[in-house]
Amino acid sequence: MTMLNCNGRPLDLSVPVVMGILNVTPDSFSDGGRYIDLDTATAAARRMAEDGAAIIDIGGESTRPGAEPVSAQEEMDRVLPVIEALREQLELPLSIDTSKPEVMTEAVRAGAGMINDVNALRAPGAVEAASALSVPVCLMHMQGEPRTMQQAPRYTDVVAEVKAFLRQRIRQCEAAGIPRQHILVDPGFGFGKTLEHNLALLRGLSGFCDLGAGVLVGLSRKSMLGMLTGREAHERLAASIAAAVLAVERGAVVVRVHDVAETADALAVVNALTGNQL
Repeated sequence: MTMLNCNGRPLDLSVPVVMGILNVTPDSFSDGGRYIDLDTATAAARRMAEDGAAIIDIGGESTRPGAEPVSAQEEMDRVLPVIEALREQLELPLSIDTSKPEVMTEAVRAGAGMINDVNALRAPGAVEAASALSVPVCLMHMQGEPRTMQQAPRYTDVVAEVKAFLRQRIRQCEAAGIPRQHILVDPGFGFGKTLEHNLALLRGLSGFCDLGAGVLVGLSRKSMLGMLTGREAHERLAASIAAAVLAVERGAVVVRVHDVAETADALAVVNALTGNQL
């Protein structure tokens, strides 16, 4: 997987890239409420593009632990104006972070070029909608759902179980007509996992490359980093960069982050040392 066609815009994955996070929500764990105004949101996205983001991931519903769901209409009211504006202002691809098929459909019509689903297209009609839209998808593992996922998550072998889940979801997507070269997978750090589970997944991340799909990771400012450092979300830059570098060294091709410029700089060093062309 070297090039994805994201609704007419290319995403070059011949080297690991940065996905910038743009949450247009009032309650996301790290940046909730910062970008709910259209002008503020689009300015933030333009800054991410200038700082080295290869793709911007736009979300209108928080998936933090304990988050309450929102309606499809409310989610669309939040994300569609931002997508429409950024489609005109930026050349890079846009991703829609959603689990709802109706939001996927309208977001792609508005200009989004990737579907990033924490529920791995398991909602009724989601895999069919994604197939019809013909854009790349990211399938993430989550044990439970956001309101309850951190209430005593349990695994016998977290790496094997998450990998088996993602393999099964890839098969479901292929059966629905989504080609494997259009699929990314995300082990879902912090989504129904303890610190020990998250560390095991990061140690074993290279094994996910065996699935035949590009690996995307979201470790930026996560609570696991807070547990390791004792720092609040806004103080986890150094830990987030360390986690991103370790993930890329283990085969991740996309790192989803809040701090784009700093992470892009770190990946430039990694890419130079590993022989990837910048």
